[in-house]
Amino acid sequence: MILEVAILNVIPGQEKQFEEDFKLAGKYISSIKGYVRHSLRKCIEQEGKYILLVDWETLEDHTVGFRQSPQYLEWKKLLHHYYDPFPIVEHFETIVERGA
Repeated sequence: MILEVAILNVIPGQEKQFEEDFKLAGKYISSIKGYVRHSLRKCIEQEGKYILLVDWETLEDHTVGFRQSPQYLEWKKLLHHYYDPFPIVEHFETIVERGA
């Protein structure tokens, strides 16, 4: 499994609308082959800062399957205007994992 991580800096004053639109956008990403789950988390220390975590079965499920899909165009239209600066997206693989 691959974890996509993106730090999202939302333009001040647009946080609430971003959160609402993000809920709507979930239907686009979750419809893609290889999608496992995602979560959006809000930073406690810095206003307007979020982290997006998405689990994919493979890297290509995100970089090709999602990013080259019609669903991505809808995701982009709904969310990309909120970011300043535009997020850097990185991918991670699990080396060690331990549950509760």
